[in-house]
Amino acid sequence: MYVMNKSTIWVLTGLLAVTTVFFNVYIFLMSLLSYRQNKKWSPCETIILALSLADVAHQLVCYLWMTMDEVDSKCRIADLPYAVMLLLIFSLKFTIMWDTGFLTFYYSTKLVNAPNHCYTRIQAVILKHVSLAVLLIPLCALGTCMPMLVVFQSTNVTDGNKDCGLLMPASTAGMVYEVIYLLLADVLPGVLMVKCCISISVHLALHLRHMKATTNGTHGPKLGSQMRVIRMALSLVAVFVLFLVIDLYVNYQITMNHESILTLTFLFTSVYTTVTAMVLIYGKKTFWKALIHEVNVCLDEYPCLSCLKVPEHKAQTGTTAKD
Repeated sequence: MYVMNKSTIWVLTGLLAVTTVFFNVYIFLMSLLSYRQNKKWSPCETIILALSLADVAHQLVCYLWMTMDEVDSKCRIADLPYAVMLLLIFSLKFTIMWDTGFLTFYYSTKLVNAPNHCYTRIQAVILKHVSLAVLLIPLCALGTCMPMLVVFQSTNVTDGNKDCGLLMPASTAGMVYEVIYLLLADVLPGVLMVKCCISISVHLALHLRHMKATTNGTHGPKLGSQMRVIRMALSLVAVFVLFLVIDLYVNYQITMNHESILTLTFLFTSVYTTVTAMVLIYGKKTFWKALIHEVNVCLDEYPCLSCLKVPEHKAQTGTTAKD
């Protein structure tokens, strides 16, 4: 069944690649516009910019690998180009996961006031050197993925329809490395994000209770733009956890059962990067308002599509959180 739908997966990934590139390039251009206006990037803008660049690079390399695998059905091209592309794909995926985790950690530090002074100092040091951190993440990713050139060998095989260059390790050492990679690239950033999610949720509950007590229940608590940031951070964690479950299952099938379904991983990663970019645009109020305005302007050119226009509401005033 997978062999028959391989071309369909390639087409679906291509459609998702268009949306991924569009949304992330939009984030990149808006970040450049913000830099021209303010002459600097905030820590969150630096992390989001690094994440959007990693998303675009991953999508382009990923789709190039899938296209070559689809065109080169007889696998006449040497294994080295495929191995290098897989190395870049997995290292960029590592970067995306940790950039997302780092972004969630940043928002948790902005929203949650921890009483532990040691923890607070560690946060301050990390956030003070946020630019260095986003540069070290891809370097660590590349270093973590370099052993793939050793464990991914031409003697490795997968059952069924073998993808060109898909040289999953069959040895014990190769499987151990695969488990270590999944722990470093998927599980650990997932643990960080869940921890941040719990901190933000507890903070939100306490804050709402305090606001309700101070108003004596005369009206509902209003958090303003802070609530938008909280929704964005929690949505990022929810999307990541869903992706993590699917990704671990697919990699289990590849590693333990030697099934040739790596393109499914690329498809799910494309869905993840697309949804994440949309969540980030929603979380940045200026990005969201500009996108809605541009969409409405485009729809004005086609009266028959006027029903698709999105109302441009003004945000209500309330407690704000600078993102």
